[in-house]
Amino acid sequence: MNSLTDSGNEHMPLAPASWAERNGFSHWALGLIWLVIGFILFQVLANLLAVALVLYQNGMEPGADLMALLLERLDLVFIANSIGQILFLGLATWFFVRLHASRSDRPSFLRLSLSPNTGRMVLLSALLFIVIQPVIWYIGYLNTLLPIPETLTELQRSQYEMIENFLRSDGVMWIALFHVAIVPAICEEIMFRGYLQRTFEKSWGVWPAILLSGFLFGAYHLQLGNLLPLATLGILLALVTWLSGSLLPAMVAHFVNNGGAVLLATFYPDVAFADITPETAPPIWMLLIGILGAIGLIRLLYNQSETK
Repeated sequence: MNSLTDSGNEHMPLAPASWAERNGFSHWALGLIWLVIGFILFQVLANLLAVALVLYQNGMEPGADLMALLLERLDLVFIANSIGQILFLGLATWFFVRLHASRSDRPSFLRLSLSPNTGRMVLLSALLFIVIQPVIWYIGYLNTLLPIPETLTELQRSQYEMIENFLRSDGVMWIALFHVAIVPAICEEIMFRGYLQRTFEKSWGVWPAILLSGFLFGAYHLQLGNLLPLATLGILLALVTWLSGSLLPAMVAHFVNNGGAVLLATFYPDVAFADITPETAPPIWMLLIGILGAIGLIRLLYNQSETK
């Protein structure tokens, strides 16, 4: 016989071994390797492309400050960043999946699929990421209590100031929504929930995959002052992906989270970019509503799930 069968289903052929399995590579190890390589390639290309675009558009006089030119043209920096994400976090990850699954199995490996209840899961996931915001806000306050080197704190503050200045400019809201909400919602989900989470699941099971991929998502942003809230969001996105069996709910929830931040920063920048202190942390009643609402929505997601 030229096809293997399992004992529980005598006529069901087993899927052929992947390239990783045939060559003795662990799925999790390849996942981490690609995370590092993809991140480095993305950063290198985005930075080089940003410099090239700025120099092409503005030129550069001898002795001019390149960093100042980049700060003046954040729109070009965002374009370069999005191109890097699309090429490496999105498209290159799609091709790298061939080490783990055949060409025909790549969509299912990345959970690029829909089912009759996907629409409900999308709606519940979007609501979850709205209701959970006071909790994320409070976790951000707890993050400020951790000892973080002052140089890293200043670096993050300067990044926020750059973004704030950009969002205060006229007519940039739709540009920001595309670069900050749409592109990351697609490309980062393909990398972290589609690819990385799946490789961890194949090696260690569901819950280690959810927790570790969520933590790495937080660390990927290189913001120690925001590590805990970002990791919490990453874990929730991983949970939504597993329960729904599809990447679409996490993509929509990711867009809701980032898009909401863009809208808040556009219309209420003093609130969005305010330093988090005990005085600006959400009140307890709002925190409790967020926790209870999130628990209720996660239970609904669980009850709707076909993969639990």
